Amino acid sequence: MNTKPLNALLAVVLCTSVFAANANTTKEEHKTALHNAEAAYKSAKTACGSLAGNAKDVCIAEAKVTETYAIAKADSEFKNTPTAIFDGRKDVAKAEYDLAKTKCDAKAGNDKDVCIKEAKALEVRALADAKAGNKISDARADANDAKITAEYKVAIEKCDAFSGDTKSTCVKEAKQRFNK
Repeated sequence: MNTKPLNALLAVVLCTSVFAANANTTKEEHKTALHNAEAAYKSAKTACGSLAGNAKDVCIAEAKVTETYAIAKADSEFKNTPTAIFDGRKDVAKAEYDLAKTKCDAKAGNDKDVCIKEAKALEVRALADAKAGNKISDARADANDAKITAEYKVAIEKCDAFSGDTKSTCVKEAKQRFNK
């Protein structure tokens, strides 16, 4: 299993946990942080101009993740509310998902399908963790159910690489492992 997307997402999730650590920024500091995020994104996007194809798309998506994180951090520090922190984490998770999907575009066939399912599973886990961190009612149970369903979908997609009895065995094992 390629752990790069997982490691990147874990890094972002860990970083998002510090959203509120430096809270209570002024309106001017917030405005400056947003301006800096936009300027950094434009600069990074311009630097991607020398690339072509999927490499360029990945470069732009990476720049977008960085911008999204900076905006989410600035908003959560300025607003200093659980909702702002949750919204920031949600936005970062979606940007990370878009990046992971873009990276999948370089693949073909079942490898691409599995890659997309893994990207979606990472997004579902990040969104579920953001909800659980926000203490939304029954969020922990919902988050756990969402994670299991996403992981089950990845396992089933991996089974599509097989045929006949091997595929049937793979699907049966996935169903047993995830109680489906």
